[in-house]
Amino acid sequence: MTIDAPAPAPAGPDERTADAERVRALTDLDALAVPPRRDLVALVDLAALLSGMPMATINLVSDTQQHQVATYGFAASVCRREDSMCARTLHETEPVVVDDASVDERFRDNPFVTGELGRVRFYASQRLTTREGVVIGTLCVFDEKPRTLSPDQVQALCTVADRVVDVLELELAGRRLAAANEQLAASNERLADFAGQVSHDLKNPLTAVAMSLEMAREEADDVPDLAGTPLVSLLERAARGADRMQGMIDDMLAYARGGAEPQLEPVDLAAVMAAVVDDLAGDVADGRLDVQDLPVVVGDPVQLRLVLQNLVANGLKFTREGEQPRVSVSARRTTSGWRVEVADHGRGVAAEERERVFEPFVRLDKRVPGTGVGLATCRRILAAHGGRTGLDEAPGGGTLAWFELPDLPEDDPA
Repeated sequence: MTIDAPAPAPAGPDERTADAERVRALTDLDALAVPPRRDLVALVDLAALLSGMPMATINLVSDTQQHQVATYGFAASVCRREDSMCARTLHETEPVVVDDASVDERFRDNPFVTGELGRVRFYASQRLTTREGVVIGTLCVFDEKPRTLSPDQVQALCTVADRVVDVLELELAGRRLAAANEQLAASNERLADFAGQVSHDLKNPLTAVAMSLEMAREEADDVPDLAGTPLVSLLERAARGADRMQGMIDDMLAYARGGAEPQLEPVDLAAVMAAVVDDLAGDVADGRLDVQDLPVVVGDPVQLRLVLQNLVANGLKFTREGEQPRVSVSARRTTSGWRVEVADHGRGVAAEERERVFEPFVRLDKRVPGTGVGLATCRRILAAHGGRTGLDEAPGGGTLAWFELPDLPEDDPA
């Protein structure tokens, strides 16, 4: 037996628009799937219990039909929309409560009231509205004899109706998340393949550079007059940079292939920062970079070095017109770990853009060389460490880039 009934006159433009939106919402929610979902059946049971009614249903209304997707006290079915009682109440913003439908002018000629399809007397419904404001149907309770509901029972019906929508939208979110995870897995596989190819392409010339530097350094060692000269110092610095680059290629390849799993160990950020300064020597002049005391934290040394290098390099690049870059790096204790701050006195980033710049390939200033992946990589690394990162305005102007790292739990063996 199907419970619900009449309405129609020809649909006007507003009704046709509402019907189209409703059909799209029902399609997105996959709400007409059968058999009935256990969670929806449980909510219908709860509605009947709270209202004290022998029958209850979740009715989803398309442009042509009413679908009883979960019922209590009778067998579910599908009926024509023009026979539906609930279709007639979709425009009602307040709960509809009818003590005796046989004397209500809206429903007395409905086939679910007259005996043609049913003998409904008491009828109460609350519409189901998505977060986007689309009405997709109703939760209704009814009886074959006149009844009444208390205000508390009416409120309970409204509360259960809201939970019905929550369940449908939660299922939709779950399906979308599963699809996104599948896409992410495929993307990660492509990234691993790409990283492997890039790593191979970079290693060959880098190996040649490293070998050439080593040979040049050996040749310099054989010339007594060159000992302690700037040339030897430059060769040693270049060799150290090549060694670090080799380590970065290997470890970042493992990072791309390993799902961003950092290898946690104690990391002396002061030592990491010294390596960063060494690599950025061409961009750092006396007085431009002020590094204060930095702590030992728990993390992946290669990945955290990449974070520091990105943030410091950004501070040095994005300067005000005609000014020399000035960057300071500091750290302070938080209640759960450490916060590291990299402050510059450059152009700054508008408040409304401070989140967007962490998206891949976003570049606010095309005049400055770059790919737009540095900050996105930093955020990904910090997230894998259980930390977070962001941008604020620096005291006196400029950008304050920061990141926070949690302490390792005391029972963690690392």
